[in-house]
Amino acid sequence: MRGIRFSEAAEIVRFHSSDGRTERVEDVVSAEQPLEIRVRGQSVAITMRTPGHDRELAAGFALSEGLIDEPSQLLEVDHCRREEAKHPENIVNLYLDAAAPCDLEKLSRHVFASSSCGICGKASLKAIRNLWPPVGSGFRIAAAQLLSLPRHLRRAQAEFQRTGGLHAAALFDSDGGIVCVREDVGRHNAVDKVIGRSFLNGDFPLEGRLLLVSGRASFEIMQKALAGRLPFVAAVSAPSSLAVEFAKENRQTLVGFLRPSGFNIYSSPERIQASSISS
Repeated sequence: MRGIRFSEAAEIVRFHSSDGRTERVEDVVSAEQPLEIRVRGQSVAITMRTPGHDRELAAGFALSEGLIDEPSQLLEVDHCRREEAKHPENIVNLYLDAAAPCDLEKLSRHVFASSSCGICGKASLKAIRNLWPPVGSGFRIAAAQLLSLPRHLRRAQAEFQRTGGLHAAALFDSDGGIVCVREDVGRHNAVDKVIGRSFLNGDFPLEGRLLLVSGRASFEIMQKALAGRLPFVAAVSAPSSLAVEFAKENRQTLVGFLRPSGFNIYSSPERIQASSISS
């Protein structure tokens, strides 16, 4: 993506503990800019994100917020074209079909969502729970393949290797192959981007995919996964109590602390093929 800056230069003072020496050096930090999402001309959210893949982010946002539920309802998604906009690259417009079940007055997210947490903007957990039915996918993956996924994800995190400051989300198939990887300063933005990419490609619903996130599994990540009809979510870190509860309610498989030495299964273990795992 020509012209997109995922990172920016920064002059820092580096301290060396071995001898107490300091030095001024050039470093790189993850880029962070606001993105305004507009639906039918109305501003509905501002999220802090890593620039790039904005169309995917906006599409994934619209899906996970219940504004649309199938690709045909999204006619177009693009950056602002108005010359009077000061930063048109930070504004994305969603053009929806007239028949799309879009009720902006009932949008559950407040106008601002931070890059690290989207759930604090949710108006009603009950309303979110009623948006989508539980998943019924027959997705299965072998335990050995599941253990290898974090290694594949790390190899695909090009920007994290440079900055050390980005979250990642990836979709895998049942054979452990990477389908899509996205990085962002916001973990929920990274999830919106991978789901949005599949949505724009017409690869939807995602009943035959697994979502892996580089950090913890929050309630909102489970909610976004359910909107994408993802039956399996794995995280290299811990899940929250609400994420576990949500996964159980919606028959999603939730795995946490996915490390080379093993993993924890919090719900629906039957999707993992291993003789020693009992449901």
